[in-house]
Amino acid sequence: MDGVINVNKPKGMTSHDVVAKIRKEFGMKKVGHTGTLDPDAIGVLPICIGKATKIAEFLTSSKKQYVAEVKLGEVTDTQDSSGAVLKTAEVNVSAEDIKNAAENFIGEIEQIPPMYSAIKIDGVKLYELARKGIEVERKPRKIEIYGIEILDINLSENCFKMKVDCSKGTYIRTLCSDIGEFLGCGANMKSLVRTKTGKFTVEDSITLDEIHERVLNGNFDFVRSIGDVLDEYERVIVAERNAYRIRNGIKPKIEGLIEGECYRVYDENGELLTLSQQKKGVMVMLKSFY
Repeated sequence: MDGVINVNKPKGMTSHDVVAKIRKEFGMKKVGHTGTLDPDAIGVLPICIGKATKIAEFLTSSKKQYVAEVKLGEVTDTQDSSGAVLKTAEVNVSAEDIKNAAENFIGEIEQIPPMYSAIKIDGVKLYELARKGIEVERKPRKIEIYGIEILDINLSENCFKMKVDCSKGTYIRTLCSDIGEFLGCGANMKSLVRTKTGKFTVEDSITLDEIHERVLNGNFDFVRSIGDVLDEYERVIVAERNAYRIRNGIKPKIEGLIEGECYRVYDENGELLTLSQQKKGVMVMLKSFY
């Protein structure tokens, strides 16, 4: 079976835990996720199975949306509530201060990845160094925050919630910490829900328990086909002669296609053959599915 599952990741499981669970449910090895979600975070985690693992990079690069709860006045070593408290501070900010601080981070910004992350330096994951008490210099990374909406502010609890639309590679924990630093009181991320990644939303996601029940009943309607997931690209049906050429590594010439555009290429029987790009008058294969 090939396709993508929009899993609603539960709290306490790593992204790799979810992959292992899906491997076991489907009895297959070719399973991969499309972007790490912290163990304490919940929400959208698209899982690719079978040939769909070939398109994981396209899903990983999509825009993300999160809802985060921020705790002001408390700085931790992990930048979230699971870490050890490094310092506390008095919180003396208004709702307007919080909104203004959040707006300061909208746009293209540089972000220093946290030590507790899976980024590798010299082949070693940062969190492995952090657990040994080692901190190393990290290079800032360019990310983009498309928008921040403050959803709720509870000054009596020194907390607020925000919805963040952002590019791939954004660490919401770091964003929370940076906003706290901007406000002068420090902060950490109290909770996190990934509500959207690309076209996958939390409303349309499915829990691991629901997946288990449906698999037992032989119901696989929750697995989205590769073609459906890639439906942002126009569908092209090729004649059998060109389908034969494609299967044999030949770049066919197809009339009427736009230079530089990507297409889902199907044969006359409705089988998805490739994701290809029109270059210099021929179809250049990006990914094959035959």
